[in-house]
Amino acid sequence: MVEIDTILLKVASQCNINCSYCYVYNMGDDSWADMPNFISQDTIKSVSKELKELCINQQRSFAIVLHGGEPLLLGARRLEALLHSLRSAIPEHYCISIQTNGMLISDKILELCSKYKTSISISLDGPETIHNANRVGHHGENTFHRVKAGIEKLKSHPDSEFLFAGLLAVINPHSNPHDIYNFFKSVGTSSVDFLYRDGNHDKLPFGKTSFNSTEYGKWLVSLLEIYLADQTPIKIRILDDIIRLALGGIGIKEGVGITDFGIAVIDTDGTVTKNDTLKSSHKGADRFVEKWNINIHRLIDIFSSNEFANAHELQRPTSSICQTCSELQICGGGMPLHRWKTGTNYANPSIYCNDQLHIINKVKTILFGLEKCA
Repeated sequence: MVEIDTILLKVASQCNINCSYCYVYNMGDDSWADMPNFISQDTIKSVSKELKELCINQQRSFAIVLHGGEPLLLGARRLEALLHSLRSAIPEHYCISIQTNGMLISDKILELCSKYKTSISISLDGPETIHNANRVGHHGENTFHRVKAGIEKLKSHPDSEFLFAGLLAVINPHSNPHDIYNFFKSVGTSSVDFLYRDGNHDKLPFGKTSFNSTEYGKWLVSLLEIYLADQTPIKIRILDDIIRLALGGIGIKEGVGITDFGIAVIDTDGTVTKNDTLKSSHKGADRFVEKWNINIHRLIDIFSSNEFANAHELQRPTSSICQTCSELQICGGGMPLHRWKTGTNYANPSIYCNDQLHIINKVKTILFGLEKCA
């Protein structure tokens, strides 16, 4: 059986904003439209039952991330029913978190999250002009100030040290890394998880001019220099992971390193899917041939199947370029969605291959004084 690290639980199929780069709504896959708006009580019951059984059958603990759409569209009443059910099924030390745009944070939501030990991560891309460039409402309205208001409410809660898990930001390679870093420090977050923009060999990510270009790598190198010069830095997961891997350690999240992370997604109707970021490859890319549903099937049977194992193995690159690369132990081949190309599917290096090599080269130069050719 594939050991699971993260269950991504889709609790709402709709979103209250319309980010231009969203892989769920704006990259060609429209499966969200066939999903129930919210996870039902019956599906919550099935999820809780199956997670309880998974706890028994898997020694390693796993995290549950409430996702969407926008998970806080559930509202306080439905969220409480969900969290009560989950916490009744799994041990208290198992992590439950919510990934949200932060605009619907309320005092009641925060009290529930504190009660049921559920942390909150907020999506914020940077200062107002950077954030509002892509994270807008359904009529193009700006969202920055509402997100900031949610963050301030979160920070003012007595349990904020636990509740505020950090920020998630999508990189804009045209932005100034100094401005971005200083802004996030001013927000008062303990950490930022920077993500590459979704894209692949068929659809180049925003800001990348070619496979060989290094716009994102250069941006990360600038960020790294700022980060290392700061005497009181905030945590930056992608940089921390690369540094740790260069020193012989392991990463803590998919995208770098060769550690496999067991990830399963459960949609609002109970359908079990592959990593949902694969939606950006092509319509239905995240769907299994076997139509598993948690209301009918057992998770331990799904995770023991050959098809699930094959999807899990997709994390490891099959391209000969990757397999013979001296930096594979650190780079890991990147995210599967970034390898997609029509005709060869995922058997390609990441579209961010040269960006990864550029930042790894810089890290190694700083650590060991060794310059390598990217």
